[in-house]
Amino acid sequence: MHPSCIYPVRMPSAPPAADRVYTHVKQAVLDRRYEGGTLLTEGELAEAVGVSRTPVREALLKLEMEGLLKLYPKKGALVIAVSAQEIADVVETRLLVEEFAVRKAVPAPARLVQRLEELLDEQRGHADEGDLAAVAAADRCFHAEIVRNAGNEILSRLYDQMRDRQLRMGVAVMEAHPDRVAKNIAEHAEILDALRTGDTESAAQCVQRHISRVKVLVRGADR
Repeated sequence: MHPSCIYPVRMPSAPPAADRVYTHVKQAVLDRRYEGGTLLTEGELAEAVGVSRTPVREALLKLEMEGLLKLYPKKGALVIAVSAQEIADVVETRLLVEEFAVRKAVPAPARLVQRLEELLDEQRGHADEGDLAAVAAADRCFHAEIVRNAGNEILSRLYDQMRDRQLRMGVAVMEAHPDRVAKNIAEHAEILDALRTGDTESAAQCVQRHISRVKVLVRGADR
């Protein structure tokens, strides 16, 4: 290539400091490295991420708006524990949305079946590695894919608003009940089999049983 055709490569700039703090804290809350009831101080977070306190305050305010933290002036930020009411609300909403979506998924298009198979394989791989946060993320994507397939944008947005709560609850369940990882994967396989065979009622029943079990287990994990 002629030298005149070689353009300087621009290296991607680092994310703003507040974004780095936001990502660090949010991920730690979702995968339960910062559990409910943990008090986080601005100084500790600034040191952990390598920034000043100003971006830490900005990030914490954003996380408070998302309902993950409660700020206490001059003390820090308290990680909000998952409440029994939150669990009940999330499970009830999931049942309404996901049963509707799985019924609409029958007969399942080939692209949906293929995507669910890929996500199931991802869950198995992450489970073998012992990466619970990644298992929870793939688990959530499995359900979200069925919801998106329904073609209702309002329902999809509503479902996406529960993403963080679902991930946090999912990790809590798997930490408290290690055997649940394999059971979740088996139950997802049952849902997928029902979709493959075009059995609407079986698919709906599988979803009901699966989500209802999560409600009981999460309550036990967060007592």
